[in-house]
Amino acid sequence: MTRMDLDIAGTTAEGPAPAAVVIGAGLGGLAAAMRLGAKGYRVTVIDRLDCPGGRGSALWRGGHRFDLGPTIVTVPQVFRELWAACGRDFDADVDLVALDPFYEIRWPDGSRFTMRGDEAAMEAEVRRLSPGDVAGYRRFLKDSEARYQFGFEDLGRRSMHRLWDLVKVLPTFARMRADRSVYAHAARRFRDPRLRMAFSFHPLFIGGDPTHVTSMYILVSHLEKAFGVHYAQGGVAAIAAAMVRVIEGQGGRVRMGAEVDEVLVGGGRAKGVRLVSGEVVPAAVVVSNADSGHTYDRLLRKTPRRRWTTARLARSRWSMGLFVWYFGTKGTAGTWADVGHHTILNGPRYRGLLRDIFLRGRLAGDMSIYLHRPSVTDPTAAPAGDDTFYALSPVPHLGHADSVDWRAEADRYRAAMQAVLEEQALPGLGRHLTVSEVFTPETFRDRYLSPHGSGFSIEPRILQSAWFRPHNVSEELPGLYLVGAGTHPGAGLPGVVSSAEVLGQLVPDAVAAGAAR
Repeated sequence: MTRMDLDIAGTTAEGPAPAAVVIGAGLGGLAAAMRLGAKGYRVTVIDRLDCPGGRGSALWRGGHRFDLGPTIVTVPQVFRELWAACGRDFDADVDLVALDPFYEIRWPDGSRFTMRGDEAAMEAEVRRLSPGDVAGYRRFLKDSEARYQFGFEDLGRRSMHRLWDLVKVLPTFARMRADRSVYAHAARRFRDPRLRMAFSFHPLFIGGDPTHVTSMYILVSHLEKAFGVHYAQGGVAAIAAAMVRVIEGQGGRVRMGAEVDEVLVGGGRAKGVRLVSGEVVPAAVVVSNADSGHTYDRLLRKTPRRRWTTARLARSRWSMGLFVWYFGTKGTAGTWADVGHHTILNGPRYRGLLRDIFLRGRLAGDMSIYLHRPSVTDPTAAPAGDDTFYALSPVPHLGHADSVDWRAEADRYRAAMQAVLEEQALPGLGRHLTVSEVFTPETFRDRYLSPHGSGFSIEPRILQSAWFRPHNVSEELPGLYLVGAGTHPGAGLPGVVSSAEVLGQLVPDAVAAGAAR
């Protein structure tokens, strides 16, 4: 053993216990740490923020708890399986509440559509808006289930880092018309433009343009129908806190307020990390939950790269940016009784707005909004009698030729958002406002080190998915692995947790790794 080998190994009853370091305490990084801890590694998680969860962390202002990022849990079994792999019971650690309805969609003409898990209720909703589309809805559900079985249960839960893995599935991609976009597939099943929107917008929740993202992502409709939409009491931050407790129970450590500056290389493989402070943390296994662009362009800046070069990353298509307004209201519990936990407010355009956001990079005069009101389900989210909200609008990322100067535009855009909310959902909102916080793409760039301030890393287009996406096992440096939104299978809570499941298949057990060393 070398001196560094001695530094990175503890001891177990079987012998040396290799150390592993995880860069980033987002949900993917914490899930990776749990998987590695279950394999016998001595794990250290390092994150520059002051609380765990990454985009899934929370912010407290004046008694209001704001979920900063994801709010919906759609595939709870991925968490239950993760906990079970660690010998723990997820439901004993996290209180999940099934929501019914899932969410409501509203259009400027006053029409509404309520998403539920019950198939008869959903058919009634489709029939109410467009009686001629019921048969198409049934076909769409069958399409969605087939793509779920192939895209999520098969491809999404195993590594796709070998070219042969892609070649073998090409006939299935062709049969399922993966070249067709989500919107194009919905348009073949529904004639009503409102239903085309209602069954095609889901890629926006993982950073994709519905008119260009592969139709494989219609699988989300089956996810919702089969497993429901859930909310974790305490927010997603409560899941992150529970994950930290599991890691610490395994003997691991989560270090907040420390930033990794580079991945160290020795003998042609990853050997640990150096922090911005200069401290070196040796490790036999390095896992990056940082954005894949940041990982390759910054953390491996001193390492020759063959595929994920700076030029290649610059040519990649990145997910849109996000404008998020977090706000509290005073004395509104029971007010706006028709506004539930999740509401989607559509602007007057759908495809035109998508073109402005993703292709033209133009901040449009209109907007669509996802409105989150957790206080109707979770009384801990707001002071008694008050409400907590966040309103999210997709906007262009910062990498377009004429990127938005958010220091100049943020106040104007927030005021425009408030006007939309008052008109379509929350009349009189301005009279009740208390605390307020705004995140722009510049916040995502500075807080999460997200390239171009994108909300979900690399956009999940067909040629940026599966084998074409940054791999879970780095093709640039042995001993380095990637998890999270920027790698396979992609963004969203099920995706980032599944990336850690894939990691668990790639990294040898600690005993085997120690013997090999």
